[in-house]
Amino acid sequence: MNSIAFPRLGLEFELNPVAIPIGDGGVRWYGIIIALGVILALLLCSALFRRRGLDPELLIDFLVWALPAGIIGARAYYVFFSWDYYRDNPAEIVRVWEGGIAVYGGIIAGLAVALIFCRVKDISFLRFADLCVPGLALGQCLGRWGNFVNGEAHGGETSLPWGMSINGSAPVHPTFLYESLWSLAGIALLLLIIRLSKSSASGYAFFAYLAWYGAGRFFIEGLRTDSLYTASGLRASQIAAIIGMAAGLAGITLTALHGRKKSGSVENKNIKNL
Repeated sequence: MNSIAFPRLGLEFELNPVAIPIGDGGVRWYGIIIALGVILALLLCSALFRRRGLDPELLIDFLVWALPAGIIGARAYYVFFSWDYYRDNPAEIVRVWEGGIAVYGGIIAGLAVALIFCRVKDISFLRFADLCVPGLALGQCLGRWGNFVNGEAHGGETSLPWGMSINGSAPVHPTFLYESLWSLAGIALLLLIIRLSKSSASGYAFFAYLAWYGAGRFFIEGLRTDSLYTASGLRASQIAAIIGMAAGLAGITLTALHGRKKSGSVENKNIKNL
């Protein structure tokens, strides 16, 4: 049972991480929230696929491979950057149910699966990715509330009005909430980009996701007290965030230049035909 409070707001919650007590561990709220996120993300992406003339069944085919790959990738990322511990406890590497996954590992694995999937299905990766990233952001938005129930993924001490106390601790940054709200704003941005996009395969939404999530994660990660670190002492997720931001901004720039060049070629052609 976790006692989570926002003292300066007069809010207090008694939360049991176990939703259904079955066996030794039971069914945890974290897993239920993640599953809900996947379902709602699937519904959102299905609607976007229909609107853009793609078969939503493609999403089911993709998820069959992407979900297990994402879990493996998220766990592998965590284990890699926690190798000092797992080197001496190799039997615990597969115990995902005991905690220890990283979002960026799941994103990297999912991206790799998407590239292969689109190549096999002979569909545009950018078109596919544009319509999937709002669902990914939705899953992240909801998934962080699993951290809230578990009383984890928080920051250091703060005197801000929304400081969160966990089991009687001094108020800390509710970084789970920061990332959830950042992802929520990202969903609105991505949907707007998709709506305004003239091309069904522009890549703008995909690249915007990389830049947006990277920017937010970089600053939020700097507040957290449970970061994974590289051998050089840098926060692993901040490095990944910088790479994501750079790739996203570069992609947006190149896509814009390509669109301008293509538009210019059409205009020149029309002038010659006059």
